Amino acid sequence: MNNAALIGNPNTGKTSLFNTLTSSYEYVGNWAGVTVEKKVGQLRSKSGQLTDLPGIYTLRPLSRDEGVAAEYLAAESPSVLVNIVDASNLERNLYLTLQLLEYGKPVIIGLNMIDVAKANGLQIDPVKLAARLTTPVLPLIARTGKGSKELLRAIEQRHLEAADAPQYAIHYGEAIERAIRDISRELTAGWEEGRPALRWIALQVLEDNPAVIAALPPQSDLNKLQAIRAEAEKQLAAAGFDTSAEEHIRNVRTKHIRDICSEAVDASQKKPHTMTERIDRIVTHPILGIPLFMAFMFLTFQLTFDWLGNPLSDLLDGFITGPLTGGTESLLTNVEASSFTHALIVDGIIGGVGGVLVFIPQIFIMFLIISFIEDSGYMARITVMMDKLMEIVGLNGKALIPFILGFGCNVPAVMASRSIEQPKERMLTMLLIPLMSCSARLPVYALFAGIFFAESQGLIVFSLYMLGIVLALVLAKVFSMFLFKNERSFFMVELPPYRMPQSVTLFRSTWEKGKGFLRKAGTFILGGSVLIWLLTYLGPGGVAENMDDSFLAAIGGLFSSVLQPLGFGTWQSGAALITGFMAKEVVVSTMNIIYHAPDMAGLQGQINASFTGLQAYSFMAFVLLYTPCLATVGVLRKETASWKWTFFSIAYSLTLAYLVSFLIYQVGLRLGLGLA
Repeated sequence: MNNAALIGNPNTGKTSLFNTLTSSYEYVGNWAGVTVEKKVGQLRSKSGQLTDLPGIYTLRPLSRDEGVAAEYLAAESPSVLVNIVDASNLERNLYLTLQLLEYGKPVIIGLNMIDVAKANGLQIDPVKLAARLTTPVLPLIARTGKGSKELLRAIEQRHLEAADAPQYAIHYGEAIERAIRDISRELTAGWEEGRPALRWIALQVLEDNPAVIAALPPQSDLNKLQAIRAEAEKQLAAAGFDTSAEEHIRNVRTKHIRDICSEAVDASQKKPHTMTERIDRIVTHPILGIPLFMAFMFLTFQLTFDWLGNPLSDLLDGFITGPLTGGTESLLTNVEASSFTHALIVDGIIGGVGGVLVFIPQIFIMFLIISFIEDSGYMARITVMMDKLMEIVGLNGKALIPFILGFGCNVPAVMASRSIEQPKERMLTMLLIPLMSCSARLPVYALFAGIFFAESQGLIVFSLYMLGIVLALVLAKVFSMFLFKNERSFFMVELPPYRMPQSVTLFRSTWEKGKGFLRKAGTFILGGSVLIWLLTYLGPGGVAENMDDSFLAAIGGLFSSVLQPLGFGTWQSGAALITGFMAKEVVVSTMNIIYHAPDMAGLQGQINASFTGLQAYSFMAFVLLYTPCLATVGVLRKETASWKWTFFSIAYSLTLAYLVSFLIYQVGLRLGLGLA
């Protein structure tokens, strides 16, 4: 069976190409030992599968997760390697290409972004490049799908030619070549057919690649292999090379790449300033850059809550509380359903789940904008602009990527922290991500801001997002001073060229993010709504005639006195916050059920009578900061591999939420800001 692997540098258009080449794909768990999801797709030609490997610059990993690609190549046996390279940054991309060519399996090179290279004044000759690399080179524009059909045919063809794949070899000098032969001889015994070329393994050992060394057969004598490497370095020194074996191999490859580029690339018409550079002069300006980013985020919230999100939510609410509820009630009446069943379905399920589903437009708009930031290349610029500020508080600019992704959902944001190389900074980032206001909190904000701050919803929600960010930065400084002392840091990120995201990829990415919310609506929120309704329907004395006598009132009442200093010391608020631990959207479901609202207008009227503006803002701040949801707690436990840090995250967030809400309400009262 054709089992191709897609590999390349980050930001080379690999994801767009994967979407184009595959008709469907699925996440089939994680790569062994790490949290990177393993994505395998069915080729459109039905000729086999395509495995999408994480983006890397070299097979020598900087972080544990980056070792996934090297481990895959060392332990498994793909039939074809599809290497995607950025034509506008060919010299840098070819370093990984040489390592793949030495692997010993058929390689196809997808020369992507040839339109960008041409716009920059670079002329690349694919024929000459293919001749020098002894493998097919196919020009591509993955963003538009140009060349993808030819690439698909080439994958099928190369799979059939696998047995005749030529061995690509660079001469590294006598000292290294002798070491390659010696290591190959040591590993020959018991080497399985179909595994990578022994020459490739030997080179990875000489480069001290931990991912490949860990995948060697158990009978391998590692001490002897290290002795061969040490001897090679002695011979290099004797020959006048003041470098390690790894540095020498890198230098030889770099020179080889320059020779290839000098023959295959015509840079005589290269433009001094590209469009990307001209845009960067404005959006990454040391003075204007951050205000522009803040303005962009403010416009995002205006679009999400005021200009587009609210009208769409009103239409959806009209459908749920009108035709859907009315039709369901008619159906239940026609089948003579019991009053219990009628109340369960209409008040519990439709009232609870529907009260959250009305906010789908805002959530999908937010996901669409986040996907646009990611795919356009702007995300990387944000990390660079914020790096100095992040460094002050003990993080680096890379932490901002999980933070921004946290605006969508904290669960994948915690997993995205794997891109941070330093354990200290990764742990800090994971602990602080729950302070980022995820999409699950949006229904709460939209509900309360729409009632009490109708004229400035976008500004109020923007202030909550900023509150979470500011507190995360302050706590990062505190935690780095007292919990993670004397940890060194470095920051490295690539700035990809700006691109207009492909609509198919953009909407597919938005759907991948948003369908998690819909899945929760059918599981957590549905189950939670039924449970909450039952707790309001029943009480210690049986069926509760009055909701104040229900089990839910009793549970919420346990916390009402504790919440009194925060401005919302009612059993209804306490119950909503407790159930919100399952999923933050359930806060709205709970209130919808408790207040027995027939539609969104009814719920808004009930809440308006129960809260003041100051109490509402205090409540929203508490929802922003208190205990992460159940799914986030689960992924924190998995990622940190520590119950200690998981419980610490729960404890500090609860304490912080209480203190901040207390200050907001009590200071607001003393300033006369009751906002009645």
